[in-house]
Amino acid sequence: MFQLHPRLAADTVEVSRLQLSRLLLMGDARWPWLILVPAREGITELHELSGPDRALLVEEVATASALLARLHRPDKINVGALGNMVSQLHVHVIARRRDDPAWPGPVWGHGTAEGYAPDALDAAVAGLRAALDSGGT
Repeated sequence: MFQLHPRLAADTVEVSRLQLSRLLLMGDARWPWLILVPAREGITELHELSGPDRALLVEEVATASALLARLHRPDKINVGALGNMVSQLHVHVIARRRDDPAWPGPVWGHGTAEGYAPDALDAAVAGLRAALDSGGT
């Protein structure tokens, strides 16, 4: 049975359950930052997914990327699967702007996370869900 890693559960809010993945919003308001976690127990690496699941994950990453591009009009979308802190396979999809606090460097380890105000978090999740419901791209 699939269980979300406790660190991911603590740092994110669930936006949706896609065909393969849980779509999560990272709790750092400095960046529009989504995380996809394939709902497969015990998977830590991309190559451990079946071929069809790997293909589906790529499509879900593309959907998340298009969603952030549509909602935030970033200069760049960063996609990465590191897993050094949380070994459960998960993919970060982050909308970046040239004027964001970490540009052009990575977001990891840059300053202190800034949580969403409750109203802003609710609005961000609602906006993501509405965009997904309307086709995602």
